[in-house]
Amino acid sequence: MEKRKISFSPPDISELEIAEVAEALRSGWITTGPRTKLLERRLASYIETGRNDVDTEREIERWCDRVVCLNSATAAEELGLRVLGIKEGDEVLVPAYTYTASASAAIHCGATVRFVDIQKDGDPDSHMPEMDYEKLEAALTPRTKAIITVDLGGLVCDYDRVFEIVERKKALFTPAQPDGSALGNLSSRIQQAIGRVAVLADCAHSLGSSRIVSCAGGKPVARQRRSCGMIADFSTFSFHAVKNFTTAEGGAVTWLPLEQVDNAEIYKMFQLLSLHGQNKDALAKSQLGSWEYDIIGPWYKCNMTDIMAAMGLRQLDRYPGFLARRAEIIRRYDAACDELGIRHLNHHTDIVDGNGHLYLIRVPGIGEEERNSLIRALAEAGIGTNVHYKPLPMMTAYGRDCSAYPNAYDYYRNLISLPIHTLLSDEDVEYVCETLKSVMKSFC
Repeated sequence: MEKRKISFSPPDISELEIAEVAEALRSGWITTGPRTKLLERRLASYIETGRNDVDTEREIERWCDRVVCLNSATAAEELGLRVLGIKEGDEVLVPAYTYTASASAAIHCGATVRFVDIQKDGDPDSHMPEMDYEKLEAALTPRTKAIITVDLGGLVCDYDRVFEIVERKKALFTPAQPDGSALGNLSSRIQQAIGRVAVLADCAHSLGSSRIVSCAGGKPVARQRRSCGMIADFSTFSFHAVKNFTTAEGGAVTWLPLEQVDNAEIYKMFQLLSLHGQNKDALAKSQLGSWEYDIIGPWYKCNMTDIMAAMGLRQLDRYPGFLARRAEIIRRYDAACDELGIRHLNHHTDIVDGNGHLYLIRVPGIGEEERNSLIRALAEAGIGTNVHYKPLPMMTAYGRDCSAYPNAYDYYRNLISLPIHTLLSDEDVEYVCETLKSVMKSFC
């Protein structure tokens, strides 16, 4: 076949996004404003209903105070942990197999991160590098205040198992006491309302993914399919340039309602944390005679702008089409990999419906050196690939010692991420499949 140039993960930006961004620029309102608030409501309705055409303006009260848009998923996770009251002396459990943001956000809060190895070869059905739940349970201590679950590649982990564990171990948990501050008092009430170790889902990859579950937020529900954002206590999403849905940078956080704490109160705290602790944002201050404000705490600056939200509004219009196209590509990749005997993620099982964010393959019987040779061979043929991820304990910041996490290392050593995005043509996909078959002959 004629050589092609296949990029790994370029953003899919149409004239619709460009026009909306231009209109935001012309509007005179480019920081956090009406477009950001609209995107928050539309994301709330999409997460709950799976639809992108809900008229959230007709039911503003229903959809407001449910999602907070921020400048990154890392900020969303850190602020989520701060709202949950995670601080120095606390422990947060994190999969050894994930990106640094899953762990660094907890470290920013002063907490100690304890890594948990994954299951051997990942989940038996989806093959996603999912935590070993027996090791997760063994890692819980009286100091554990939160678990970061990671829906890697757009596949949803087994939250029924996670909640079963934290409910069974709830006697170890002691909620934080109020400290007299606005944040400390709210965090104490949230911890008391949850009454166990909190589950914060890192859904950076998984907007639009779903799983059939029997509980949500630790409470039994009729066995049903639920979208990411409707399962864990708190959930965070990434809208980075390489994600299925992008605002260039950006992210969001959502949470399940708590009977004892009003959604509006939680939403307001996220606003305070993301805007220097200032109790009025620029939009509120712009109202006639409303210039005066207070600083509630010496906090952070990580709000989303209306320029970013403008892009997101049009991305959300197109999102069902994005997911459908990724599903088509996955079917063709699956057929090629099955023919070659290559293990791959199963994005669509009886339980899980993934959004196709990553396509991970593992070539049996090879190690890091052979894997890297295969990556180079594909690159020479014009195909960009990647590796998601090198386990965090291998990184300098986390000690460079993966010996306690053998399953994570074993999963990584022969892993390759193939290009999957909505700018791939049918001919591009065919080229990737045929090139992979050709290159694999030298490794058989």
